[in-house]
Formats: sequence, structure tokens, C-alpha cells
Amino acid sequence: MRVAVGLSGGVDSAVAAALLREAGHEVVGVTMRIWDGRPLPSGAGGGACYGPGEIDDVRDAAGVAAALAIPFHEIDLAAEYSARILEPCVRAYRLGTTPNPCVHCNRWMKFELLFERLRDLGAGCQAMATGHYARVRRDEASGRFLLCRGRDRAKDQSYFLSFLTQAHLARALLPLGELTKAEVRERARALALPVAEKRESQDFVSGGYRAILGGAGGPGPILDERGGEIGRHSGLGNYTIGQRRGLGVSAREPLYVVGLDPGRNAVLAGPERLLYREELEAEPVHWIALPGLDGPRAVRAAIRYRHEGADAVVSPLGPGRVRVRFARPQRAVA
Repeated sequence: MRVAVGLSGGVDSAVAAALLREAGHEVVGVTMRIWDGRPLPSGAGGGACYGPGEIDDVRDAAGVAAALAIPFHEIDLAAEYSARILEPCVRAYRLGTTPNPCVHCNRWMKFELLFERLRDLGAGCQAMATGHYARVRRDEASGRFLLCRGRDRAKDQSYFLSFLTQAHLARALLPLGELTKAEVRERARALALPVAEKRESQDFVSGGYRAILGGAGGPGPILDERGGEIGRHSGLGNYTIGQRRGLGVSAREPLYVVGLDPGRNAVLAGPERLLYREELEAEPVHWIALPGLDGPRAVRAAIRYRHEGADAVVSPLGPGRVRVRFARPQRAVA
């Protein structure tokens, strides 16, 4: 089978490509350019998806393709990335919500637009592969494709693929799903891949996500649990639920960000006990294991990456919206 592999310039995608080639697939390497050249803080460089470090990552991806003797394509998706990922992310922060750009990038950029553009170039690929630590299997009873956790629970990245559609999952190949990170490193060394010792990318944006926020709504009040002003903040986008550092407020007990109020442009601060929530409402909702929800359902709900999940009941509230009520209160629901 002819398989497109998204090469990021890192060790995981490099080993994914190598494993597919070893399995007898006809592998085509592809990487996307997403940085549009917008100014970032002085000193911002590598170690992130978006930023000037992209130049080195594309070079490394090309080097991996050369080492594996596979075709390689660079596709410019900077304008699409700005419209679909960056700008919605900025809007969300300014509204006091916490977006997850990686989830939407995987759906819209990697498994959708990148694959489509490669098809338009005549590459003729039937599947799309990445270096994510996750697994896909088909449920014989329902006929649906399921997204499952990777064997290496410390590296499991199924959370970041949770908005893939059935069409995406049907053509997805995830060769690292049964491997640990240590095994991937060893395989890269054994193959003498040029990125075998490369450090992992950790950030969304070079210099941190605040680099793209541009003030994120401007300064406003920091309010205590009684509504009194106890300080000033620098913009809602600079704060997230559960944050303690950076408040700049003196108090008799440690204070945390317990809420964001875009209507008043206010950061709500309080003691740790106020961080715990018994329920949340979420939108938009995307279903994988079932076509939709027609009533309450017992689940294990993860509220962030590397959250083990907690027992909960999820109930529909209307199109694309649910309420999740936890058996035990959860900390820092953002």
C-alpha cells in the first residue's frame, strides 16, 4: 500500500516511516510549513511546532526521507494554519476559555488538508500515518473505527487525536501504538537515523502560546471570592484555571486562578478548595465509538492530556453540547 507519513523532523515520525517501509509499504514522506513569518519574542527558536525553528525541522524531515530513500514533499499550509488553528486559539483565550490547538491541528491540518494536498499532487496515497503513540482498531459489532490508547501509557497521545472522524481513522496508520518511547529511540539508533538523539518538541508556539496573543484583551481586575478587587491582570489569555504563579497578589493563603470572567474582563482568584468542580459543560462534542448520545451514559472522562480519567456520567444538552458530572470533584477543570 502507498502510505503518506507526516514527517515532523523528530524521531517518532522518522521511526514510523522506517517501520512502514520495513513492512513492505510504499512510503511517501510529507511535511507542512505552517509558520507565516509573524514576529515572535526575541530568542524564540526551536522546540515548538510554530515558529522559526520550523526551518530546522523541515531540514531534518528531508534528511530522514533521504536516509530512508523515500520521496519527500513540503507543502505550504501557513495561511490555512493561521485561519483554522492560530486565530481560533487567540479568540478562545480572549473569551476566557482554554483551547487545545493540537487536537484541531491533527484533525484539520494533518489528517485532512495535508493528505488532500498530497493527493492533489498525484502522490496516490491510500493511507495517512503519523508518529503518534495511539492505536486504531475496528469494532466488528458496530463497524466503527475506535481510537485506543497507546501501549506506552506515559506517552499515550490518543487525547490529541480525539477529533478524528471515521473517515480519518479508516485511513490512519499509527505504527508506534504498540511501542514505548525507549523502544522507538533504540530503533532509531539501530537504523542510524539522523534524528535518533533529537530532543522532543514541547511547545505549541516558540516562546510559549502567549507569543501570539497580543495582550489577549488587555488588563483588568483580579477579584477574590467575595468579588473584591485585589490586583490587576495583564490580559485574560495570560491565565489559565489552576495557575498559581504570576498572579502578583499577596494573601494569607496561596491563591489560584479559579475562574475567568470575560464579561467583566476579570481573573477570579481564590484558595485551592475553589478549584474543585463536580461537573462541567463542554462543546463542541465529537463522537468516535458511537454516532451520538441519546441519553445519560457512564464513562471515564479525561479533562486534560495525561489525566488518567475519572468516573462520570455524560448527558446530552443539545446539538454538540454535553454535561459531564463526576463521581468525585475534579481539580482545575479548564
